[in-house]
Amino acid sequence: METAKRLDQGKRSKPRWKKVVWWMGGIVVFLLASASLFVNVYTSRSLPQVEGETQLTGLQAQVNVTRDEQGVPHIQAENELDLFRAQGYVQAQDRLFQMELARRQASGRISEVVGEVTVDQDRYFRTLGLRRAAEKSLAIYSDEAVARLQAFADGVNTFIEKEALPPEFAMMGIDPEPWTPLDSLTIGKYMAFDLGGHWERQAFNYFLLQNFSEEEAYELFPTYPDEAPTVLADHEPVDIEKNLTHAVIPNEFNGSNNWVVSGERTASGKPMLADDPHLSMATPSIWYQMHLDAPGYNVSGVIFAGIPGIILGHNEDIAWGVTNVGPDVQQLYLEKRNPQNPKQFLYEGEWEEAEVWTETIEVKGGSTEEIEVVETRHGPIISDFAAEPGNDTLLSLCWTALEATKELEAVLEMNRASDWASFEKGLENFLVPAQNFVFASKDGTIAYKANGQIPIYNDPDDALLPQKGWEAEDEWQGFIPFEELPMTINPDEGAIATANNKITSEDYPYHISHNWAQPYRYQRITEMLEGKDELRPEDFQTMQMDVKNLQAEEFLPLLMKNTKVVTNLEKEVIRLLDNWNREDDRDLAQPLVFHRWMAKIEEELYNVDLPASMQAFFTGSGQTTDELLRMGEESRWIQKAGGLEVVISEAFQKMLAELTEEYGKDPSKWKWGEAHAVEFTHPLSSIGFLERFLNPGDPYPVSGSRVTVRAAGFNRQGLVNHGASWRFVIDMTDTNEAYHVVGPGQSGHFRSDWYHDQLTSWVEGDYHLTKTEEYTGDVLTLSP
Repeated sequence: METAKRLDQGKRSKPRWKKVVWWMGGIVVFLLASASLFVNVYTSRSLPQVEGETQLTGLQAQVNVTRDEQGVPHIQAENELDLFRAQGYVQAQDRLFQMELARRQASGRISEVVGEVTVDQDRYFRTLGLRRAAEKSLAIYSDEAVARLQAFADGVNTFIEKEALPPEFAMMGIDPEPWTPLDSLTIGKYMAFDLGGHWERQAFNYFLLQNFSEEEAYELFPTYPDEAPTVLADHEPVDIEKNLTHAVIPNEFNGSNNWVVSGERTASGKPMLADDPHLSMATPSIWYQMHLDAPGYNVSGVIFAGIPGIILGHNEDIAWGVTNVGPDVQQLYLEKRNPQNPKQFLYEGEWEEAEVWTETIEVKGGSTEEIEVVETRHGPIISDFAAEPGNDTLLSLCWTALEATKELEAVLEMNRASDWASFEKGLENFLVPAQNFVFASKDGTIAYKANGQIPIYNDPDDALLPQKGWEAEDEWQGFIPFEELPMTINPDEGAIATANNKITSEDYPYHISHNWAQPYRYQRITEMLEGKDELRPEDFQTMQMDVKNLQAEEFLPLLMKNTKVVTNLEKEVIRLLDNWNREDDRDLAQPLVFHRWMAKIEEELYNVDLPASMQAFFTGSGQTTDELLRMGEESRWIQKAGGLEVVISEAFQKMLAELTEEYGKDPSKWKWGEAHAVEFTHPLSSIGFLERFLNPGDPYPVSGSRVTVRAAGFNRQGLVNHGASWRFVIDMTDTNEAYHVVGPGQSGHFRSDWYHDQLTSWVEGDYHLTKTEEYTGDVLTLSP
């Protein structure tokens, strides 16, 4: 009876357990639904208001903001101060979190929100002193420019004070501080940092001379020096690998393409211009497209988030674009420290007092850290920012961007220019970074100027290595006069192009740089322009998407000639290469083979003798490898690796083994796009589940490479992370309109329709037309 009773109770208890399970399941579903609803509501409430009316403190009159189909804001104001106040507000609507990260990174304050992992990075930027340089710069800006910077900052701050913040602020657990003009200038200084100046290559050359014979070292120099340097004498060497490997090195492929043709060569009879800056690619885009319209100020184009004005684009009369000149504007100096007084350094037989700054780094979840920054007459000591000084010889960095400069004032002047004379006048204040400006005007003028503050060296070879900080003869001898910078106006051929290539001939009296980009992009641009007339905007768009690989055209015959081919697989791969049209098309196998082969050749040449920690300093290694291959058996680096045939064959075998393991044994089915794809990753997407919200999904296969006009640089995982961050084409016959692509989109808010809407356009080369008249879209009225 007891057994039967227990069984009966058990039977009756089962429904209760089922009810509990269903009840608990219901709670889980309810909580998930509630969480999803909360996330949906929370994130949606921070979407920018794009229509209706809202108040903007400080306005003198009403301002209209029309966002067109691509999310490009067209801001119409009755005066310039209202225009820049509205620009600050609108930028904050779409890009406030990006602006916050940008000012923190440039100021060395990332660790406050990230933690210990970024302390070395913050130490480095505090040592460089970009914000200190911005402070010096702000002091020399005109009252008019400061008023516009302040108006922009006021607009940003109105948004911060009254609107819901983007969800990333809650994710990071931070609240933004008020925006200031100093923040805008600091971001401007960071862009000068991002476009570099070659100090890291000087450090690498110095490392080579410490560790290899002079003959071997000189082969890896970007330019073979005329005479053996004496810089290694008379001092205790600095250990580059120990003291500098935590330094932040900008992407070596930061650059661009631009070109302009006269009206004699276009279908419209007016000049036509194209520009596509090559920078890191992520979400949000580094560029923000805008149109600014006020009496006497009507300009359209792109700007970095956090900065007023338009840095690249056009107005009613002119258009302009830039590429990086890449001059030697950074110089390392060896400094002798007084053993009795660590704040004194030798100069011309006397001990000079250095400036000393105390920088406090707050670390999320860690201890606050104080660092001491020492600046000599040349600049900050950078060789011990992340390591204890080992001796009394240190390295300082002299760099034009650390001086007081007025680039944002120049931008505001350029925006209002109406012809070449007034535009060039604005360039007088655009000192860093040095840029190749191409220019077109409705009056028919086309022009070019390599503009910026470029040092004069006693001897060009001095720019190859650190110099003696204790001798006056090793100082820069001033700067190239503005009127003597490389320039051309209305050349006979009716076309001008630059692609970070060498821009001066042998008879130019000044040294510009030892470090130029590989010439293939420039060669291909001039090849496509040669003999072409009746050009139209669609022709320029096609040129910007061109993927012809002139590096392969030069070196593939050499590679195939020096490769031992035995197996059927090897014969099939060579047959494919022999039939290749030399285009880096995402659907072809040959680009995958060629680029992996070239990478393996570099490994064969360098990996045994060059530490991995130093290879980041070997910027421009591609140019060096090209030159070693041209030298062939005369190269000591090729000889020590076994000779040309051994190097090429070994690299071929390793490349094949790698590709067959990754993509199978049938080369005809390999595709470049399987190893070369773009994603536009968000900086917070590495945080677990956030990737599915912040990134667009599977990476998109992409054509092009580092050496094609359609620039598409990639990391070791094959992710395309560098390239044409903005594409721009304009025909000056109608300056009301121009063609643009901003990948992946305008907005930084992942719930926005304009977050990734231009991703496929960027991949496929589809441009949108932006007008400065008769545009339509959602209208937001900003009222006083």
